Amino acid sequence: MKRPRVTPGPVPTLAAAWLATRALMLWLLTRSAEPLLGGGSVTREVSRLYFHWYGVLSNGAFPTQDTMWQYPPGAGPVLLAPGALPGLDYLQGFVTLVLVTDALITVLLVAAARRPGRSLAGAALWTGGLPLLLHIPLARYDVQVTALAVLCLLALGRSPRLGGVFGALGALVKVWPALALLGVPRGRATRTAWAWSLGAGCAALALLAVLFSDPLSFLGEQGGRGVQIESLGGTLLNLARHAGWPGLVRYQYGATELVGPGVRTVAGISLALTAAVFGLLVLWRLRARRWNPATPYDTALTAVLLFTVTSRVISPQYLVWLLGLAAVCLTSRHTSQRPVAVLVLAATALSSLVFPVFYGEVTGGSWAGGLLALARVGLLVAAATLSFVRLWRSTRPVPRPPVPTPAPATAPALAPAEPRADSDDRLPERPLSIS
Repeated sequence: MKRPRVTPGPVPTLAAAWLATRALMLWLLTRSAEPLLGGGSVTREVSRLYFHWYGVLSNGAFPTQDTMWQYPPGAGPVLLAPGALPGLDYLQGFVTLVLVTDALITVLLVAAARRPGRSLAGAALWTGGLPLLLHIPLARYDVQVTALAVLCLLALGRSPRLGGVFGALGALVKVWPALALLGVPRGRATRTAWAWSLGAGCAALALLAVLFSDPLSFLGEQGGRGVQIESLGGTLLNLARHAGWPGLVRYQYGATELVGPGVRTVAGISLALTAAVFGLLVLWRLRARRWNPATPYDTALTAVLLFTVTSRVISPQYLVWLLGLAAVCLTSRHTSQRPVAVLVLAATALSSLVFPVFYGEVTGGSWAGGLLALARVGLLVAAATLSFVRLWRSTRPVPRPPVPTPAPATAPALAPAEPRADSDDRLPERPLSIS
């Protein structure tokens, strides 16, 4: 008698997929010296720049007068952590911590799927989506930042206090996780989450100020940033080179930026658009009337998408944030962001083509590189627009069906009246006989 064939469940299949894809990412990282994969520039940021900052931080100070240091003080402990792992050099320790954090995010998404009304689609998106960026996520600390945002969102439903603490810690590391608190339902939950976030943020910042000198040195380098070639404005300027725009490409402030006439104007427009989308989100918050379990998740994805597409910088690692937030959205069956997640996946795949595979074409200003970058940023703009529209509609009041107007009451039909026995209508009485 044949035994029935046993097929693995979704969680073991997901675990096998995670192991296989992460092994591929590690292999790509070891082969990153090949020209096809960016000429080693991906790992150079960790082995040289991050390691240099590690040396400065180890002496109890944040980098000062360093145009490359543009991160909040919470980034300090994250960059110090790889050096604390015994038996590993800095690059090996950094990659190890990224993989551990990546596995933690996957476990959190799987655990979230076990609640009623939840789905494993989020864990599947994260597992299959992150490798679309090739080995870039292993050589940036954005996976760690994303983990704090995921922890914040998943904790909010059960403990607004804990969610607020994780949101504050994420904001201290890279600012944007503070947007995860924007969709907390009105009332006590909002007051609790934001109060604990503010308290935890102030306490952590005070601790960092005690342990390190110059914790706010990053603020002095933010204003000088220009327009990165992969941003929306940078993509349009790069294409304008074919129409005679005389700008140049230059590596500065840790990114490949465009310099030339009109760049400051484009940067100003980007900042104005960022302010405008902030106002748009505030308007949504004031007008929203309906919340469901996925509303905080959807709001976080919408907000980060809007701020990303209006930014002067859209580095490939920014897609790590969007993948993590889209994955949290898909853990809930109530989410309005499923088509947005598809667009984010498509933009992620194009991002790895823009950098590192064809980055020479992009920076060289060729038509192929410019159109590839335009397609990528166009997908992000479409995703941001669709995300906001669907969020807005999902939180508006459900229109009540019109109450039918009752028909006017008609008087009941009267029965024919009985003939009255008046004196004139009476039958004559029979006369008495007298005998």
